[in-house]
Amino acid sequence: MTELDVEKEKFLLEQRKVKALEKIANTLDALTVWVEEIDKKEWGDRIQYYLAEWHKTVKIEEDTTVDE
Repeated sequence: MTELDVEKEKFLLEQRKVKALEKIANTLDALTVWVEEIDKKEWGDRIQYYLAEWHKTVKIEEDTTVDE
């Protein structure tokens, strides 16, 4: 590969990176809008239930610090 080919490949890679970041940003924007539109009063109890269920699955580490 010539130096020109290497530079062209680098440029194309940077373009792909930018396009990927733009897609990620658009997805996050759509997700943000969706979260903002959730009826929080309706979902409050449901979220609380699922968080409590998830909390049951998490192993709680015992506190091994010694109080003086």
